This record gives sequence, C-alpha cells and structure tokens, in this order.
Amino acid sequence: MALTLQSTIKLPSGALMPRLGFGVYQASGTECENAVKEAFRAGYRHVDSAQIYRNEDIVGKAVKDMSLPRSEVFLTTKYYPDGSHSKAQVTETIRTSLNKIDMVSESDKKYIDLLLTHAPFGGPKGRKTAWAAMAEAQKKGWVKDIGVSNYAVRHLEELPAPKPAINQIEVHPFYQRREIVEYCEKNGIIVQAYCPLVRADPMATENPVLLNIAKKHGKEVMHVLVRWSLQKGYIPLPKSVTPKRVVSNAQVYDFELDKEDMSAIDGLDRGPAGRVTWDPTTAP
Repeated sequence: MALTLQSTIKLPSGALMPRLGFGVYQASGTECENAVKEAFRAGYRHVDSAQIYRNEDIVGKAVKDMSLPRSEVFLTTKYYPDGSHSKAQVTETIRTSLNKIDMVSESDKKYIDLLLTHAPFGGPKGRKTAWAAMAEAQKKGWVKDIGVSNYAVRHLEELPAPKPAINQIEVHPFYQRREIVEYCEKNGIIVQAYCPLVRADPMATENPVLLNIAKKHGKEVMHVLVRWSLQKGYIPLPKSVTPKRVVSNAQVYDFELDKEDMSAIDGLDRGPAGRVTWDPTTAP
C-alpha cells in the first residue's frame, strides 16, 4: 500500500501511530507553539516532545488552540532518568507530564499516547525502576504505550516485560545503527528515527549521491532523507521551526525511491563517524 501522510502503524495497545512525526527538540515559547500549529495545518498528527525539552505544555496548548479532537492527535513525551528517582517519584513526573501535554481531555481521562524513557541512565536498577513505573502508568490508563529511547541492545535485553513498543534512536543514512535496528526488527520493536535530516549537515546536503537522487526525482535532499527513513520502515521525526520547512518536510508522498536509490543510500553509512548528536547508548 502506498504511503501517505495519514499512514499509521499499529502499536501493542492497538493504537495507531502516524508514520511521520514532528519533533520539537530545542523549540521553545511562541516559536515552538507556532511550529506545532503549522505542522497540524500541514497535516501532521504526531508530535514528539520530552520532559527535558520543557515544551510539553506548549505542545498541549497548541493542540487545544487548534481545536483538534484528542483522539486525532498522537502525543509522545519522554521521562528523563537520572538514577536517583524512586518508583513513586517517577510516577509523579509522569503525572506532571500528563497534565501538561493533554489539555484537551477531561481531568480523569487525560492520557499520553506514547511514553518513552529518554536514555538508559541510572544503571540496571534505575532503568528497571523507571520501567516498572511506566508499566504501572500504562495499567492506570495514563499512557497507551511505553518504550525507550537511545537504548543499545544490551539495555533492551535486560528490560523485564512488557516489551517496549518503540526504541527511538538517531538513525539516518550516515549512521544506520544496524545492530540495534536488526535486534529491534527481530523482536517486534519499532524504530523511531530522530535526526532523520542529519541536522542539515553538509555531510548530507552536499553529498553527491543524495544530490543526484534528489535531482532524479525533482525533490530536495531533505525529501530524500525522510523518504528513505519511511521506506526503511522507521518512524522519522523531522524537526523545524521554519514554517516553509515544516510544510516541505511532509511533502514526501509524491515520489518513491527505487531499489537502486535505496541501495546507493544504504551505502553511505559511516558508522559512529556519521553521528550528529550525543550517544547515550554507551551508558553502563
């Protein structure tokens, strides 16, 4: 079936997550609010926030101001672990996030569509404490699905049930994370791709392979990057606060990369040298 902006993927809860998300990392204030509203106007229905981004309430306000039914918007946030929190403390931070990001539902019906633990910090004990609190929040109905972010294979293997729905990692043509991706695919864990646009690094924007493929399809390199991620089966989370770019990043459904294109892009992997962000997967 051809991909569209309305394409979704089913999560363990049965909920449907849009296959293209909108990231709000480092976005704040009016700039963030306007970007989220522009994304909604462009047709996005999936927004990825986090406690450490300090914009959960801004995302929640944008949903409310746009008068969008809560059921039509998929909202993600992330618990930020430091290893010092008790289960009760983790639960309280989740409750705080719940009230910030869902400003539409009645007080006793608020929910987060997807809650992730932001990084594998806190050691084995801290990770298990956070996971237990998240699983409990899910049972209470505060959260539909739970997952992780920046988890290496060893971190994923140590988690008790339930299995995470998602592992959100930096993944793009120059940093393909094949060991983690393969493990996730074998174990039914969906890969969300942050930094799918490689932060507009010249490594990508000036790459001759990507430039030639973009020219071939009459598109931009950024379109090729998002399309590659979608065709790999990932959930890309492009981020921008520039209205024109917010709209453009979603204009990836009028072309398809062929086998030769995908093979050429797959050959761009540089391993760790292609990374453009921090790397929490090294956490003990």
